[in-house]
Parts: sequence; structure tokens; C-alpha cells
Amino acid sequence: MMISRKGKMVLFVLLLSVVFVSGCSTVPKPGPDSQPAMRQQADLVPEGTRLDVEVYDPLEGFNRGTYRFNYYFDKFLFLPIVSVYKFILPDYVEDRVSNFIDNVYEFNNFTNNLLQLKFKQTGITLARFAVNSTVGVAGLWDPATKWGMHRQTEDFGQTLGHYGVGHGPYIVLPVLGPSNLRDTTGLVTDAVAFSVAGPPAWVDDDDVTLAFTALTAVDRRKRIPFRYYGSGSPFEYEQIRMLYTKKRELDIAD
Repeated sequence: MMISRKGKMVLFVLLLSVVFVSGCSTVPKPGPDSQPAMRQQADLVPEGTRLDVEVYDPLEGFNRGTYRFNYYFDKFLFLPIVSVYKFILPDYVEDRVSNFIDNVYEFNNFTNNLLQLKFKQTGITLARFAVNSTVGVAGLWDPATKWGMHRQTEDFGQTLGHYGVGHGPYIVLPVLGPSNLRDTTGLVTDAVAFSVAGPPAWVDDDDVTLAFTALTAVDRRKRIPFRYYGSGSPFEYEQIRMLYTKKRELDIAD
């Protein structure tokens, strides 16, 4: 059964809500230094319970260490930078920056829709870029969405999944967070294609590219409400692992 993009987002929000609600009564609140010992999946659910998502995690020790690193990086470096960014810029300007970045990254959406032979979505993406780059003044505004041309988000990890490539082992990437072998490969491929054939290659200015990359990182973190160890659950790692895997399955099935 196909699930619409809106339906996927509703389902993911509901699942994410479970993560935070499930740990609200836990005292003391778990943190990076109070995680339970590593458990197999069978230890986390009653015997005989069948789970919809099976996650292969042979690097769990490394992944948990990276998860803790990401907590400290997020708390003491990334989030303070985001806070300064939000303090300096009015919400209206932040929205313009977000729109501009989204418009630039239509390059990735275009190439991956095309690789998946989704010609309708490819055409919509190209039309979005043309409209937002002109009427929307270099993408600072998004009239295309108001005109019914909604963003067709795709990445190379989804492209690989579209052609039957499995997700492989689960991986927690430093700073970037949850991933897997397929999606990490897709992330690297998208980054290389973007830098070699995308807008950075058109500009051909290392300083501008570096500034844009830094701005993109801050903007994207600002838009993600997730906070490490914010759920209060001693099983947050397992829950995030399951949620990420399920979300990517839904992304690929769309």
C-alpha cells in the first residue's frame, strides 16, 4: 500500500511522539553517562512479540559511542551556534535563508528523481527551481509551493533503495547522526555530485562554497527539533534506530 508524503509525515510524527512520551516518567532522567548496558533486541520486548522493523546493528558499540559524542557536540557547540544564529536573525530572514538553501538543493532532488525515472517528479522539480529562482527572487521565496508544485525530495540513498539495495548495517555518523551503509554511500555520492556538477561548480569560489556549507549546516540543525537524551527513555538509542529505519523505508516506498 502506497502512503502519501503527508501520511508519511503524520506517521513519523506519531512515532517520534512515542519516543518522547515513553520516557516521561523515568527518574532519574537518562543521559550519555547513564545508559544501560548494550542489549540485544530480544531483551527489549516481551518474548513472542513480533517487531515490524528489524535493524542490523553489528557496530553497536561504536555507534553508541558516536551517539554520546554527538550529544556533547550538539550541546556544547552546535546548539549554541544555532542559538546565536537565531538571536541575530529575525524569523523572517531565517525563513528567506531556508528557502534559498532548499532552492539550491533542488539539484539533488532533480538528479535523483531523474535517476529513478520519476519523470513527473523530475519535471515538477525543474519547474520549481525555475519559478523560485525567478519569481521567488533566487529562491528567497517559494511561490512554487503556493502554485501547487510541491517539493519532490529525493536523495541517492533513496535511489539505491528504489533499485533494491538493502539498507545494510546501521551506522551513527559523527555530527550527522543516524544512517546506514546504503544511506551513507548515498550521502557521499550526493555531496560529490553536488560539488562537482551542482551550484558550487557553477560559482567556482571556494570561500562562497565554504560559507554556504556552514550556513546550510546551521539552518538544517535549526529546523530539527530533536535533542539527544531529550526523551527521558533508557532505550532512546534503540527507539531512534527503529524510527530512522522505518522512516527510510517509507521514503523509499513513496
